[in-house]
Amino acid sequence: MEERRKNKRMELTSKLLIKRLDAESDTKEVDIDVVDVSKTGVGFLCSEALEIGAVYEAFLTIWTKEVLHSFIEIVRIEKKEDHIFSYGSIFIGMSEIEASRIETYSTIETMEG
Repeated sequence: MEERRKNKRMELTSKLLIKRLDAESDTKEVDIDVVDVSKTGVGFLCSEALEIGAVYEAFLTIWTKEVLHSFIEIVRIEKKEDHIFSYGSIFIGMSEIEASRIETYSTIETMEG
């Protein structure tokens, strides 16, 4: 399969709390398992059914234990196993400072790897 990502991706052991912003619904925070993250987006596993094109508020805990506040749009969904979905999302409106934190970690990880 051809790699379509614009930026190197990395794995982080962290959780993300999300709540949907673009629809009238109950606000619900859901833990998700981050699979990989790059300067432009995040891949994660979740048991909650989300929709392509939906926008969620996200709080990503990074390797330094800092929490990056962002908005993500779901761009890919793949059903994995019973009640587990794999999602791909892109960051919307992430500040350059926060995006550069992810990029800095990627550079350090590449040098160490």
